[in-house]
Amino acid sequence: MRPLTVLQLLPALDAGGVERSTLEIADALVRAGHRALVVSAGGRMQPVLEATGARHVTLDIGRKSLLTLRHVRTLRRLLRDERVDIVHARSRLPAWIGWLAVRGMGAMKPRFVTTVHGLNSPSRYSAIMARGDRVICVSNTVRDYVLHHYPRTDPRGLRVVPRGIDPQQYPRRAGVDHEARARLSERWPQLGGDGPLLLLPGRGTRLKGHADALRLLADLRADGIDARLWMPGARVLERADYIAELEREARDLGVIDAVVISEPTNALADAYRASDLVLQLSRKPESFGRTVVEALAIGVPVIGWDHGGVGEVLAALQPEGRVLPGDRAALAERARAFLQHPPALPQRIPYTLSAMQQATLDVYDEFSREQ
Repeated sequence: MRPLTVLQLLPALDAGGVERSTLEIADALVRAGHRALVVSAGGRMQPVLEATGARHVTLDIGRKSLLTLRHVRTLRRLLRDERVDIVHARSRLPAWIGWLAVRGMGAMKPRFVTTVHGLNSPSRYSAIMARGDRVICVSNTVRDYVLHHYPRTDPRGLRVVPRGIDPQQYPRRAGVDHEARARLSERWPQLGGDGPLLLLPGRGTRLKGHADALRLLADLRADGIDARLWMPGARVLERADYIAELEREARDLGVIDAVVISEPTNALADAYRASDLVLQLSRKPESFGRTVVEALAIGVPVIGWDHGGVGEVLAALQPEGRVLPGDRAALAERARAFLQHPPALPQRIPYTLSAMQQATLDVYDEFSREQ
C-alpha cells in the first residue's frame, strides 16, 4: 500500500464516538506510514490526536451557519497544498463542506469517503453521507438504513466496518469483582448488600430507557430479589428536570433506596466488573451496541431491546439476551433467568479496535488498487 495522505473532517474534538474513531484511524494511519490530517474546530482531545503524530488544522466546519460555507475555499486550498489523496467525512455539515471543496478540484480531486456513524433523520441534508466514493457503515443496521432511505445509493460502494474496542482495556473477569462492588457501596450505600447489581450506562436522555430500567428493578425487588441499579452518565447539569422526573418515578415505584443516578464515569470497565447484569434499553434503534461489546468482553451478561445495532450485536454474541422492545414482562423474566443461571458468554469478541482500524485502511487501499 503506497503512502497516502488522508484528511478526516468532523465538527470538533471534544468527546464522543465520532471523535474517538477519528483518533483511532489517525493513529493507525501514522503507524502504517501514512500522513494523517484532521480538520475540525479543535477541542480537548486535540492534544491526544497530535500525540499520535497526526496534524490538526483548525476550521470551524461544524457550525450551522451560512458563514461556514466560506471554509470551502480554504479547505480546497489545503487539499491542494497537502496533496491529499482521500477526504474522509464523519459528520453531515463537514461532509457538505468537504464535498463542495473536492467537487471544485477537477481531475486532481481526492477520493471522498464518508462514515455513517448514526441513524440520522432521513433528509436531503443527511443524504450527503451516502454520496461517498465509499460509504463506511458502522453496522449492518446502518447499511440497511442507508439503502432503505437513500435508494439511489450504489450498494457496491458500501462497506460495513463495525466499531471496535481495545481488548486490553476490557480484560475478561472471573466472576463479579467484589472489591470493585465494595468501593461502589462505600461511595453510594444504596448499592451495597449481597443482591445483584444492574448497570445501565448512558447519557441523560429519555431515549436511553432509564425509566424501563427502574421498572425492571421494581419488578425484580417485588419478586424478593435484592437487586440494585446504577445508571452512570445520566446525571448532567443540563438535564436536571429529567433527573428529577426519574427520581420521582423511583419513589413512586418504591425503589429510590436501591438506585443511583450518577455523573459520567471514566472508569466504565470497573463498573462492568462490579456488575451482575448490564442493560441496554435504548428506546430508539442505535447504530451500534458498543456497551454490549464492552460488557461481554469483560464477561458480564447483557440483556437489551432487540432492535438496531444492539439487537445485531446481541444476535452475534449472546442471542438469548435479546428481548422484544417494550415487553416489560419478558424483560423481567429474562433478567431473573440470567441472574439465577448466567448464560454462556462468547469466548471471542470479533469487534476489536485493530480489526476496525485494518478494515478502514483496507477501504482506503481500494482506491490505490483502482489506479
